[in-house]
Amino acid sequence: MKISERLKTIASLVPPSSYPLDIGCDHALLSIYLVEERNFLKVVASDNKKGPLEQAKKNASSYQVSDKIQFVLAEGLDAYQEGVDTLTISGMGGLNINRILLDHKALLKKLKTIILSPNNYSVAVRRNLVKLGYFVKEEMVVKENNLYYPIFVFERGKKFYFEKDLFLGPILKQKNKETLVLSYYQKLLQEKELLLKALPSSFYQKRRQTKKEIKWLKKVLES
Repeated sequence: MKISERLKTIASLVPPSSYPLDIGCDHALLSIYLVEERNFLKVVASDNKKGPLEQAKKNASSYQVSDKIQFVLAEGLDAYQEGVDTLTISGMGGLNINRILLDHKALLKKLKTIILSPNNYSVAVRRNLVKLGYFVKEEMVVKENNLYYPIFVFERGKKFYFEKDLFLGPILKQKNKETLVLSYYQKLLQEKELLLKALPSSFYQKRRQTKKEIKWLKKVLES
């Protein structure tokens, strides 16, 4: 089964024998892949739009895996089913991901693993998950259509991180010899330098923070 590199990477990170829920499943390609290629026995695929979910059901039927995927029309973690211990969300804005998690704090106690690939605000996502009682187990970067997408695996547990770690990624910064990670950091550095040029001098705090981030990026690129 052919799926995007981003979804394939996420699928590879879902723990074996877990019971995953994919929020914002769109056409359920990730869920179908987990069943078809990774032999998962059951998966929950949810979306808050009826159209994509109906197409998802058709896709599952064409692969003859409908009996292993439960489709739920719901908003965010309202789709939670008893026994689910792993959550995946990708292709969504980071602030929206944070809102979904914050809206159902009580349910998070039942989730051992959370795999996220935000389209933006990745640092805000890291900060939020750490506050919610998770630590960063794995971090990766994929590139699609000339865009870079970080992928995070969080597990329930406590770890302390410095501000620099949450910005760069505590695991990602250790992979700074990998070509893709270097390219991702270089792209981020360019964006921060452009931001600094555009910020008015009256934005003192924002300029100060951006200068710090530029310094961190340059250091990790030079190491």
